[in-house]
Amino acid sequence: MPSTYTFVLVHGAWHGGWCWRRVVAILRSAGHVVFAPTLTGFGERVHLTRPGLTIEDSATDIGNVIAAEELNDVILVGHSFGGNIVSAVADLLPERLKHLVYIDTLLLKNGESGFSVLDPAIVAQRIELAEKTSGGLTIPPPPPEAFGVFDPANAEWLRRQLTPLPLNCYREPIHLEHPLGNGVKRTYIACTDPVYGPAVRTHDWVKSQNDWRYLELSTGHDAMVTNPEGLAQMLVQCG
Repeated sequence: MPSTYTFVLVHGAWHGGWCWRRVVAILRSAGHVVFAPTLTGFGERVHLTRPGLTIEDSATDIGNVIAAEELNDVILVGHSFGGNIVSAVADLLPERLKHLVYIDTLLLKNGESGFSVLDPAIVAQRIELAEKTSGGLTIPPPPPEAFGVFDPANAEWLRRQLTPLPLNCYREPIHLEHPLGNGVKRTYIACTDPVYGPAVRTHDWVKSQNDWRYLELSTGHDAMVTNPEGLAQMLVQCG
């Protein structure tokens, strides 16, 4: 009988648990236990947006799911900015985790923020957009093409579902008390067709590390939307 695993899937900026719908269906049909929670201030929880939201708040969301559902041996998966939520959860709850999987993440090290690792021109543009659209509270979502989503039906799905990103989540640095990953096994999945420009520096860094597994998936940045079958297969391999 094939092995079954427990997955917790963490979405990235502007997304919500909805973005994992296809991957969740594939994994559950194979008998795996899967949770895809939405972080506070995102997706269907956008009404909970507040000025002071941080990576630590999002990590609390995920840690509470793991605790409430009494999960162990979790394969904790983070897409894009959600990978940094994974790092923060691993810093707190390594004993509950089996494997960390980062999908096209811009990895933050202790003391870094989303804005500190992005191009200053992009940062300035996003802050200006936030000021114009929400008085500095949130950054409006970019077009689907920015996430490597070009299929018209998929692009329309994203336009309907993407919600503004709480600005503070990018502004406040991550706080890690332990080395990145806190001793839990780590795999990085790079999306390569097309390459998501901001993540290239992280791709190169991970490839230079001896204690990371590095994989590539020939699809766009939103792999869970553009290639859910291929992504689900890679996630199972991380078990």
